Amino acid sequence: MTNQVNSPAGQRPGPDAEEPAADGPHATNGANGTGAGTGPDGAHGGAAAKEVRRLDRVIIRFAGDSGDGMQLTGDRFTSETASFGNDLSTLPNFPAEIRAPAGTLPGVSSFQLHFADHDILTPGDAPNVLVAMNPAALKANIADVPRGAEIIVNTDEFTKRAMAKVGYDVSPLEDGSLDGYRVHQVPLTTLTVEALKEFDVGRKDAGRSKNMFALGLLSWMYNRPTEQTEHFLRTKFARKPQVAQANIAAYRAGWNFGETTEDFAVSYEVSPATAAFPPGTYRNISGNLALAYGLIAASHQSRLPLFLGSYPITPASDVLHELSRHKNFGVRTFQAEDEIAGIGAALGAAFGGALGVTTTSGPGVALKSETIGLAVSLELPLLIVDIQRGGPSTGLPTKTEQADLLQAMYGRNGEAPVPIVAPSTPADCFAAAIEASRIALTYRTPVFLLSDGYLANGSEPWRVPETDELPDLRVQFAEVANHRLDDGTEAFWPYKRDPQTLARPWAVPGTPGLEHRIGGIEKQDGTGNISYDPANHDLMVRTRQAKVDGVDVPDIDADDPGGRARTLVLGWGSTYGPITAAVRRLRRDGQHIAQAHLRHLNPFPANLGAVLRSYERVIIPEMNLGQLATLVRARYLVDAHSYTQVNGMPFKAEQLATALREASTDD
Repeated sequence: MTNQVNSPAGQRPGPDAEEPAADGPHATNGANGTGAGTGPDGAHGGAAAKEVRRLDRVIIRFAGDSGDGMQLTGDRFTSETASFGNDLSTLPNFPAEIRAPAGTLPGVSSFQLHFADHDILTPGDAPNVLVAMNPAALKANIADVPRGAEIIVNTDEFTKRAMAKVGYDVSPLEDGSLDGYRVHQVPLTTLTVEALKEFDVGRKDAGRSKNMFALGLLSWMYNRPTEQTEHFLRTKFARKPQVAQANIAAYRAGWNFGETTEDFAVSYEVSPATAAFPPGTYRNISGNLALAYGLIAASHQSRLPLFLGSYPITPASDVLHELSRHKNFGVRTFQAEDEIAGIGAALGAAFGGALGVTTTSGPGVALKSETIGLAVSLELPLLIVDIQRGGPSTGLPTKTEQADLLQAMYGRNGEAPVPIVAPSTPADCFAAAIEASRIALTYRTPVFLLSDGYLANGSEPWRVPETDELPDLRVQFAEVANHRLDDGTEAFWPYKRDPQTLARPWAVPGTPGLEHRIGGIEKQDGTGNISYDPANHDLMVRTRQAKVDGVDVPDIDADDPGGRARTLVLGWGSTYGPITAAVRRLRRDGQHIAQAHLRHLNPFPANLGAVLRSYERVIIPEMNLGQLATLVRARYLVDAHSYTQVNGMPFKAEQLATALREASTDD
């Protein structure tokens, strides 16, 4: 469940908004009292008041086995934070194995949340608080935790056997290796079992609620609202009220433990981000959810039924799951037996007059490539949503990457150009889906939408738009013959083009008098008859390329305060947040540096070449080995410099800031 709030928070400000450069939170005036948050029903009320410190931002990471409920815990804390009005950004990190052995490093699952009282752009570089449910979680994440940070460990899991699984000969809780941190040793499992002793559940089942105990403790530490989580638990386990009450009891016990134990002497406040956003109705949203909503909105605005033909694949499956819930909006989802069948059905739906969509990730794109080429030949609107992940082949299914750009650009036989759109943030996936739909419907072409695992699973506040803010995407189907023959009769020519867009007419099968032939074999210009004529093939190839080249995309703007920068940082897709955060840090240090970000990757904005040539240096950070840089060098003969990583994780802001500082030599 996500939360909607009406508040003076809204659209993200531009790149001039500031974010503190240091990874740690910044304390402001302290206070004594019980804090802004309200405890859950039944919370202990007799404890002495504890100190409350106000912070401007915090980064929390929950880590444990994939069966410990870390994603649910992080999601609930995020929902509480969204309802409170903070700006936020999240980074779920899933194990690549479906069920790795319990207590091992490959099985560690984590969820990082960065929330603040101001505009932020990334999930944060390093956690201020690490919740480690077992030794594997501690060992897998300790390298990211800065000295002085707080670590909450579940001591019940630090047995000799559990520690031996991950290579601890001596307990890190006793050997002094954690002396530089503020360590809270909490027997989470024991405390949870004790809190649930009045319920008719066994010790093992009771121990499974330890994630709710941890959530309650962290909710107390940061004065998070509690009502939404309790409502969520009652709803989730509505058919098992005993389970719902047990989880709520564990959650309240965690809150009470924070309130009463002497080990936690301080709680913290992070005020709502009231100044960060203009007024509006907001909710927390993930990239995949925003993308699904964007497709539904495009269907509504085009007055076309939405058809999704898909085969489940990580990290794209959530789009299929979400769209399957919205049959009331005219959405039809088809879970095919394989990737080829999924896109074939989607293309068939487009032939029948629907907004056809297929979702996948990199390996699936390879299987769909022949049908994408067919869609280019048929010149029908089709959306190919590629949620990129680490490759090649099966690669890193649960990790992020941007390595499908060249595949989207060129990964088909023959000259088969396809427009490419890439969202920049989780919330931007909504607008990108609408934009990709606009291009597909207007120009009668398949369109790639390149998201990635970081955007898909990450979340942030999103302003819910009013319907009158959305573009009109209605299309005019062909209804009558469009060509007069020499003998005076009328005929329908399926490849007679709009002179502005070069789009061919879209005739729904069964329309009287508009019988026509389309297919994969080359067609004669205008008539659509099969043609092997060399001159006609040359014309059709160049015409299809000209149609894509002529897609109407806005110019790109370089953010260059004062116009004194000599270095431009160019990005695309999900690198927007880390790049912008890094650029802000450099500007606060007095450096002049410009930034530009691409949404449209094919065609490029018409003014991109002029913008690139106006700077002495162009640096392109990418989560690949330099694919956009390759395209920019080839197209514009600009000596663009790559800064790349392919470790399955997004860039860190400080990492990028350091690299940009070293690469630029501003006066």
